[in-house]
Amino acid sequence: SMASPALLMRVVASAYSVAEKAATIVRSVMAAGDLGIVEKVLLTKADRLVQMSICASLARKFPKVTIIGEEELPTDEVTEELIEDGHCEEILKKTCPAQYTGIKEEELVIWVDPLDGTKEYTEGLLDHVTVLIGIAYGGKAIAGVINQPYYNYEAGPGAVLGRTIWGVLGIGAFGFQLTEAPAGKHIVVTTRSHSSTLVNDCISALNPDSVIRVGGAGNKIIQLIEGKASAYVFASPGCKKWDTCAPEAILHAVGGKITDIHGNSFQYNKEVKHMNSAGVLAALRNYDYYASRIPSTVKQSLVP
Repeated sequence: SMASPALLMRVVASAYSVAEKAATIVRSVMAAGDLGIVEKVLLTKADRLVQMSICASLARKFPKVTIIGEEELPTDEVTEELIEDGHCEEILKKTCPAQYTGIKEEELVIWVDPLDGTKEYTEGLLDHVTVLIGIAYGGKAIAGVINQPYYNYEAGPGAVLGRTIWGVLGIGAFGFQLTEAPAGKHIVVTTRSHSSTLVNDCISALNPDSVIRVGGAGNKIIQLIEGKASAYVFASPGCKKWDTCAPEAILHAVGGKITDIHGNSFQYNKEVKHMNSAGVLAALRNYDYYASRIPSTVKQSLVP
């Protein structure tokens, strides 16, 4: 008989279904509002329900895993309709990389951002919103799921909304078409809502051909893996561990690199502080080109 799938693959397969459930919650909560007017109260409700759904669903299946979410929530009284018990069969069919086959539940930390990019959602940029579930082992992001509940929203009324991207180090990443940015072009993706002199000075130093401003860390990594941007640069402390864990795993699974502005790796063990206080630098290819051009004044201003 077949050996049962390794724990890591079961966690990722469940996280995939849990993220799809999260997307249906987001869409149904937001559909209750008046068209064209996004109420903050609805976003807050979606945010809380999604986190309850993700954390309770994963905790029920994997009780010894540490789950760290953006929202502080009560752990009790999650209604059954928020629980997702399914898993993605396709993921269970993949072979777990040898270095992860012996992982125990208590060695995993799951970082959850129930709704990343909500400010952009309020401005009608629906595809900037992502649900992020990152899986860490030994302090490193090793697997991740990114769901875009409103992917394809511009394709008209008949379009199927939403998609789920997933990846595991040593296997690869799936659910999108991996594309490299145009050769020789330096297209920098950065924040829309947290601009500052430091952020802008850092971008200028890279002498980019163009700058794209989008919301959400998940969305920015998608820009890199789909070839719309060649580097993601954020010279500011705003980003948190739950923003970067899932995107990092997916980017690393396809050969990219993400660090803070000094080139330090992010740590994701459960004791770590939540803030990525030294910013973010990421690229699918040519990471070193961008890293070598970060001004020392910017580095001195951002203390890890």
